[in-house]
Amino acid sequence: QVQLVESGGGLVQPGGSLRLSCAASGSIFGIYYTAWYRQAPGKRRDLVAGITNIGLTNYADSVKGRFTISRDNAKNTVYLQMNSLKPEDTGVYYCKSVAPAGAYWGQGTQVIVSS
Repeated sequence: QVQLVESGGGLVQPGGSLRLSCAASGSIFGIYYTAWYRQAPGKRRDLVAGITNIGLTNYADSVKGRFTISRDNAKNTVYLQMNSLKPEDTGVYYCKSVAPAGAYWGQGTQVIVSS
Protein backbone atom coordinates (compact mmCIF):
# COMPACT_ATOMS: atom_id res chain seq x y z
CA GLN A 1 0.00 0.00 0.00
CA VAL A 2 1.05 3.58 -0.72
CA GLN A 3 -0.11 6.56 1.31
CA LEU A 4 0.02 10.05 -0.18
CA VAL A 5 -0.20 13.18 1.96
CA GLU A 6 -0.64 16.54 0.26
CA SER A 7 0.06 20.00 1.60
CA GLY A 8 0.57 23.57 0.45
CA GLY A 9 -2.86 24.61 -0.74
CA GLY A 10 -4.46 27.88 0.24
CA LEU A 11 -5.79 31.23 -0.88
CA VAL A 12 -3.64 33.39 -3.16
CA GLN A 13 -4.15 36.46 -5.30
CA PRO A 14 -4.05 36.32 -9.10
CA GLY A 15 -0.43 36.44 -10.21
CA GLY A 16 0.78 34.85 -7.00
CA SER A 17 2.54 31.55 -6.37
CA LEU A 18 2.08 28.37 -4.37
CA ARG A 19 4.07 25.18 -4.00
CA LEU A 20 2.17 21.96 -3.41
CA SER A 21 3.81 18.89 -1.89
CA CYS A 22 2.90 15.22 -2.17
CA ALA A 23 4.73 13.01 0.31
CA ALA A 24 4.60 9.25 -0.23
CA SER A 25 5.00 6.53 2.39
CA GLY A 26 4.44 2.80 2.63
CA SER A 27 5.35 0.53 -0.27
CA ILE A 28 6.87 3.33 -2.32
CA PHE A 29 9.82 1.48 -3.85
CA GLY A 30 8.08 0.66 -7.11
CA ILE A 31 6.43 4.02 -7.86
CA TYR A 32 7.25 4.96 -11.43
CA TYR A 33 4.84 7.84 -12.13
CA THR A 34 3.32 10.60 -10.02
CA ALA A 35 0.90 13.22 -11.26
CA TRP A 36 -1.13 16.19 -10.09
CA TYR A 37 -4.79 16.46 -11.07
CA ARG A 38 -7.15 19.39 -10.63
CA GLN A 39 -10.90 19.40 -10.17
CA ALA A 40 -12.47 22.82 -10.51
CA PRO A 41 -15.99 23.44 -9.18
CA GLY A 42 -18.48 21.76 -11.49
CA LYS A 43 -15.72 20.33 -13.71
CA ARG A 44 -14.11 16.96 -14.31
CA ARG A 45 -10.84 15.97 -12.67
CA ASP A 46 -8.10 16.65 -15.23
CA LEU A 47 -4.38 16.02 -15.40
CA VAL A 48 -2.24 19.06 -14.60
CA ALA A 49 1.30 17.65 -14.62
CA GLY A 50 3.11 14.34 -14.26
CA ILE A 51 6.63 13.11 -13.65
CA THR A 52 8.23 9.68 -14.03
CA ASN A 53 10.78 8.13 -11.72
CA ILE A 54 13.52 9.11 -14.18
CA GLY A 55 12.41 12.74 -14.41
CA LEU A 56 10.35 12.88 -17.61
CA THR A 57 7.54 15.41 -17.29
CA ASN A 58 4.28 16.28 -18.99
CA TYR A 59 1.93 19.24 -18.54
CA ALA A 60 -1.54 20.31 -19.49
CA ASP A 61 -1.45 23.05 -22.11
CA SER A 62 -3.19 25.45 -19.73
CA VAL A 63 -0.29 25.40 -17.25
CA LYS A 64 2.76 25.12 -19.51
CA GLY A 65 5.25 27.85 -18.72
CA ARG A 66 3.64 28.60 -15.35
CA PHE A 67 3.77 25.33 -13.39
CA THR A 68 6.74 23.06 -12.72
CA ILE A 69 6.58 19.52 -11.37
CA SER A 70 9.65 18.11 -9.64
CA ARG A 71 10.70 15.25 -7.39
CA ASP A 72 12.97 14.91 -4.36
CA ASN A 73 13.67 11.20 -4.22
CA ALA A 74 15.46 11.42 -0.86
CA LYS A 75 12.28 12.82 0.70
CA ASN A 76 9.86 10.66 -1.32
CA THR A 77 8.11 13.89 -2.26
CA VAL A 78 6.79 15.37 -5.49
CA TYR A 79 6.21 19.10 -5.78
CA LEU A 80 4.12 21.33 -7.97
CA GLN A 81 5.42 24.88 -8.18
CA MET A 82 2.61 27.12 -9.41
CA ASN A 83 3.46 30.63 -10.60
CA SER A 84 1.42 33.37 -12.26
CA LEU A 85 -1.74 31.88 -10.83
CA LYS A 86 -5.07 32.67 -12.46
CA PRO A 87 -8.61 32.42 -11.10
CA GLU A 88 -9.21 29.47 -13.43
CA ASP A 89 -6.50 27.56 -11.54
CA THR A 90 -8.90 27.36 -8.60
CA GLY A 91 -9.85 23.84 -7.57
CA VAL A 92 -8.95 20.84 -5.50
CA TYR A 93 -5.54 19.43 -6.44
CA TYR A 94 -5.02 15.69 -6.07
CA CYS A 95 -1.81 13.68 -6.14
CA LYS A 96 -1.77 10.25 -7.78
CA SER A 97 1.10 7.76 -7.79
CA VAL A 98 1.34 4.63 -9.92
CA ALA A 99 3.21 1.50 -8.87
CA PRO A 100 3.11 -2.06 -10.23
CA ALA A 101 0.50 -2.94 -7.59
CA GLY A 102 -1.85 -0.15 -8.63
CA ALA A 103 -2.65 3.55 -8.49
CA TYR A 104 -3.04 5.55 -5.29
CA TRP A 105 -4.66 8.93 -4.64
CA GLY A 106 -4.07 11.58 -2.03
CA GLN A 107 -6.83 13.36 -0.14
CA GLY A 108 -6.64 16.57 -2.15
CA THR A 109 -5.67 20.09 -1.20
CA GLN A 110 -7.72 23.14 -2.10
CA VAL A 111 -6.32 26.07 -4.06
CA ILE A 112 -8.31 29.28 -4.40
CA VAL A 113 -7.04 32.06 -6.64
CA SER A 114 -9.05 35.17 -5.96
CA SER A 115 -8.80 38.86 -5.22
